Amino acid sequence: MELRQLPSVDELVRAEPLVRLPHAAAVAAARETLARAREEIGAGHDPGDLVDRVLEAAARRSAPRLVRAVNATGIVLHTNLGRAPLAAAALGRIAEVAGGYSNLEYDLVVGERGSRHDHLAALLRRLTGAEDALVVNNNAAAVLLALAAVAEDREVIVSRGELIEIGDGFRIPDVLARSGARLREVGTTNRTRAADYEATVGPETAAILRVHQSNFRVVGFTERPSLAQLVQVTTRAGVPLIDDLGSGSFVSFGDEPLVPDSIAAGADLVTFSGDKLLGGPQAGIVCGRAELVGRLRRHPLQRALRPDKLTLAALEGTLLLYADPERALREIPALRMLRERLADVRARAERLAVLIGGEVVETSARAGGGALPLQDFPSVAVAVELALAAALRDTDPPVIAFVRDDRTLLDARTIADGEVELVAAAVRSCR
Repeated sequence: MELRQLPSVDELVRAEPLVRLPHAAAVAAARETLARAREEIGAGHDPGDLVDRVLEAAARRSAPRLVRAVNATGIVLHTNLGRAPLAAAALGRIAEVAGGYSNLEYDLVVGERGSRHDHLAALLRRLTGAEDALVVNNNAAAVLLALAAVAEDREVIVSRGELIEIGDGFRIPDVLARSGARLREVGTTNRTRAADYEATVGPETAAILRVHQSNFRVVGFTERPSLAQLVQVTTRAGVPLIDDLGSGSFVSFGDEPLVPDSIAAGADLVTFSGDKLLGGPQAGIVCGRAELVGRLRRHPLQRALRPDKLTLAALEGTLLLYADPERALREIPALRMLRERLADVRARAERLAVLIGGEVVETSARAGGGALPLQDFPSVAVAVELALAAALRDTDPPVIAFVRDDRTLLDARTIADGEVELVAAAVRSCR
């Protein structure tokens, strides 16, 4: 075909069956198709059947971009794959609240406007032991709001060993700068003592910030004051201690700090994520002294950082499970995957291997999401051909695996029982 043989957009969209498409969609898809056809003809290639290509382009344009995926990577809280999958209870709360109207900001007792922040405050107080609590849209927002409300135009003392960078280039010093607080560094990268903080506290000190080293650990010749030691420093200095836990947890996992322990130790404000080891939706949670949380509630930034009804519903559904910790471990997917017995993971891998003719191999899973960076979870995967790694990303739903030793591995720790047949079908379709 030559360029002069290409139809105009109007001619192309009048062809059958394109006339049955919505006109705007057909025109957009036709323009895209003709632009690519011109490039292909210029490169000496035949563009093929233009009508079929317009249909494909129209279908592609109307398909959702955000889709379900099967996580076969062995990384439980995979940031790129949406972190924690939600429990059935959380999904149920979303459906109930989002399917119609709700009392998001309506007080049913007095019949007047209420606050969206009241719905989870009592529940978080019970679970953490804090005087009050506030939910925002992620933990970075929680830290930002806490610093802005407590320390704007004043100094915040932070250990040099805690000036971390997490995913996507996000840095603690940048959060401090945007909050309006001034950073005051103490100690060294590997050793900071309580005396370093005490020697630095002055009239301009508004708070001490303790940052959990979520996605790394410094090992060897190191020193870091305990939370109790920092509480003693802040108590003598008369300034609040803000404890950023990063992931935060209500159940024990390795060296990850527990939120109730931080509150009990005397931290004035504790911030943590909702979608990591908590196992809920993306959210940032601030717990602590009522007077300080009240400042965060009243701060102008709070409105820009507040969560929507879907987040609150999902978080409430998740938090209610923690009333019975054993139930939480059973029903919150991320916790269940991290705690699952290796024998059960192996049985699932063997089942998949039989269905696809793969080899069962030993591997290691990770928590992900910046949590437990030094802890591996023994796991079992199914090894298949290297070429399948890319092909599986194009299935419906896409299956995301990982490559090791020139083979594609499908880790059974993050593949749910109900996904085994689906993964097997995806592998068969790619061969």
